[in-house]
Amino acid sequence: MELAKRNGTASNGHHNRNYVLPLTEPEARLLGRETGTSVTVRVRRSDALPVVIRTWDNEDEVLGAVRGVLPHVPQCLVKGAGIAIHTYVEGVPLSSVCGNGKPVDTLLVKALAGLLAQMAQVRRSALPPLPRSWPRNDTDSRAFLRTLALLADEQIRRANWSMFGGLFAALGIPEDAMVRLAERAPVMTRRPYSLLHADLHRDNLIVSYGGHTPLICVDWELATYGDPLHDLATHLVRMRYPESQWDEVIDAWAEAMRGIRPAAVNGLSKDLPHYLAFERAQSVYPDVMRAAHSLLQSFTQKDLDEATEAVSRALVAAAEPLRLRSVPGVREIERALCRWVASRQERDRTGRGPFVHVLGWQADPRLPPSSCFPEVAVREALALEGAAPAGRVFKGTTHLNTVVRVPSTGQSVVVRRRLPDVHRRERSFLSEHAVLRAIEQAPVAVTAPKALALGESYPDDGFAIHTYVGPHDIDRPPNHPVHGLLPHEADGLVDQLCALTRVDYKQLDPVAGERGFYRWLKCQLVALVGELPKKTQQLARQLGLPDAGRLDQILSGQEVSHREPSLLHGDLNPWNLVRRDDPHALTIIDWEMALIGDPLYDLVRHMHLTPTRREIRDRMFNRWERTLPSEYTHDWHRDWQTYARLETVRSAYIDLDRLVTGESLDAPNVRRAVESYAVTLAVAIGSLGLPLRSTANPYLARALV
Repeated sequence: MELAKRNGTASNGHHNRNYVLPLTEPEARLLGRETGTSVTVRVRRSDALPVVIRTWDNEDEVLGAVRGVLPHVPQCLVKGAGIAIHTYVEGVPLSSVCGNGKPVDTLLVKALAGLLAQMAQVRRSALPPLPRSWPRNDTDSRAFLRTLALLADEQIRRANWSMFGGLFAALGIPEDAMVRLAERAPVMTRRPYSLLHADLHRDNLIVSYGGHTPLICVDWELATYGDPLHDLATHLVRMRYPESQWDEVIDAWAEAMRGIRPAAVNGLSKDLPHYLAFERAQSVYPDVMRAAHSLLQSFTQKDLDEATEAVSRALVAAAEPLRLRSVPGVREIERALCRWVASRQERDRTGRGPFVHVLGWQADPRLPPSSCFPEVAVREALALEGAAPAGRVFKGTTHLNTVVRVPSTGQSVVVRRRLPDVHRRERSFLSEHAVLRAIEQAPVAVTAPKALALGESYPDDGFAIHTYVGPHDIDRPPNHPVHGLLPHEADGLVDQLCALTRVDYKQLDPVAGERGFYRWLKCQLVALVGELPKKTQQLARQLGLPDAGRLDQILSGQEVSHREPSLLHGDLNPWNLVRRDDPHALTIIDWEMALIGDPLYDLVRHMHLTPTRREIRDRMFNRWERTLPSEYTHDWHRDWQTYARLETVRSAYIDLDRLVTGESLDAPNVRRAVESYAVTLAVAIGSLGLPLRSTANPYLARALV
C-alpha cells in the first residue's frame, strides 16, 4: 500500500481520509489501469469516534452488489487492513456548489429521488449476509425501527459510554434513552425492505462533469437493508434542506418510488415522522461527542462557543423523541464541556498551555481550608470530575453532584455544582458550607457530610467539595428510602432531628429564633405565589387555586404555638437521606435549604415529602416527643396538621410551576411529585376550604402530567 503514502489531494470524512492520486506505471499495471488514472485511496481514520451504525464491515461487497443497478458508483480495486483503493468518480461534491441550508435545484431533487428509488432494485441475495439480530420478516417496519434503535444503543452509545457517559449524564440524557425509544416503537405500515445508503448528504453526492449521469452516490460504508422510508428520513435531515423544500423532496421520492416499488410508499405520511424522530434522537450522541472531542484539538472561546451551540442544537432536536424532561441552557452546557475537557487534557507543567485556565480554580475565603483536604487534593478532585462515569454523576433539583476518589488522600468526595439556569422558587437562607461546619464542630450525633472546599473554576463555575457518604464502592449508587422509612430508620432520623436542637444556631444567624415562625413561613409562601410567572398564575386560577392576596387572607386565619427554635434541614425528601449500616441508619445530605425555626416543621415536612405509613408517622411523633424537652414539643398534636396543610398548598403551586416551566423535571423527587399532581391539587384546594371551580376542566390537572 505504498500508494497511500504519496502526496495527493486529500479530504477528511467522519470515518475515512480520502486521497486522490494518479497511478504510476507500476501501480497501474498491478491494478489493470492506465498510467496516470486517478484513484481514491480510502484510509480508515484511527482517531475517528465510533459514532455510526454499521450493518456490514466490507464496503467493497456492497459496491459490488450496487454496481449492477447503479453502474457509476466507485469500484473497489484492492483493499488491505484499514485501506481500500477505489476508482475515482469524476466531478465535484454537491456541497461545494450548493452548501448546507441552500435549496437544491428541482432537477437535482428528482435525480436524487431516482437514486434512492433505484436502490430498491438491488437484490437481497446479492448483498452480504445480514446480522443475526435482523428482523426475520423483511416487511416489518416496526421491527426495523426497533432494530435501528437498539443498534444505535449498542454501537454508538455503549461503545463510547466509558469516555462520554458522565458528560451525557450531566446533560440530562439517561443511560437507557435509546432502549426506551426502541420499546416505544409504534405499529407501522408494512413496507418491503430494500438496500439503503443511510448516509446520503451533500458531501456524498458527486455532481458529474457529464450530463449523462448527473449525480453519483459515494461512501457506501454505512449502507444497510430495511425500510426505504428510513433512507428518505436520514436524507432529509442530513442534506440540510431548507424547510420550505421538504415537501418537494418527499413528493419527488414518492413519485420515483411508485415507479419502481409502489408498496414502499404505503403509510408514507403517517410513518415518516417516526424515522425522522429516530434520526434526531440518535444524532444527539455523535453530535455531542464530536463537539466535545473537537475541544481537545483546539480550545479557544470561539471553539467553545461553537461546540456549545452544536450540543444545544442536538439536545433540542432530540428532546421530544427521547422524552428528555428538560434541556440544559447554554451556560450549563458550556460548563459541562469545560469540565470534560479539563479532565482529559494533559497537565501543562509549564503553565503556558491553552488549557491552563480550564484547570485552574480560586478558593472562596468564606470556607477556611480543611487540614485533611489540601489544595492539591482539590485540584485532583476537579481534574477527575469531568471524567467520572455516568453512574457517579447525579443531577438533582439545583445541583449536579459528581463522585470521585482522590488519589493523594484516598478519600471519596462529591463535587457539587449549582446548575446555572435553574431558579428554585423556594429561597435558601443559610450557606450550606456554614451549616455543615456548625454541625461538624458541635458535639452532636448528626451524620452529615463534611465541607472540605469551596471555590470557583473556569468559567465562573462555583463548586463545593463534600465528603461522600454513599457506599464504599463508589460505582454502586447510593441507597435512598424512596418508598418510606423502615422502623429503625425512622428512629435514627428522629434522634438526629432531636440532636439538631443542640447545634448553636446563633453562629449561623444571630437574629434568628424570634416568635412567629408560622407567620413567617406563611408570608414566604404568599410572596412565592405572587412572584410566580404569569403563565403559572393564570393556570393556577383556572385550576381553582387562589392568588397571593386571597391565599394570604385564608392562611392568616390559622396559627400555631411557639416552640423553642432549632436548626432545621428544611428539605428531608428521600433522596436527601442515604441509607447506611450503623446505629444512625441514615446520613442527611443536601443542606442548602436549612433554616432556623420550629422543630415540628422539619418532622412534618419530611412526612409530606416521603411516603409515610400511619404506624411510622405515629412512631416518629412519639419518639420525638419522648426525646425532647417540652419547650420543643408542646401542643404538637394540635399544630402538626396546620403545617401539613401549608406544605400541601405549597406543593400545589411549586409543582404546577415545574410542570409549566419544565424546570428540574429530571430530578427524581420532582418527577415523583409532578406525577401525582392531580391528587396534590385536589387535597390543596380542599385544605383551603375552597370548592372545585365549576368552570374548571376536571381533566386539566391530569393532562398536565
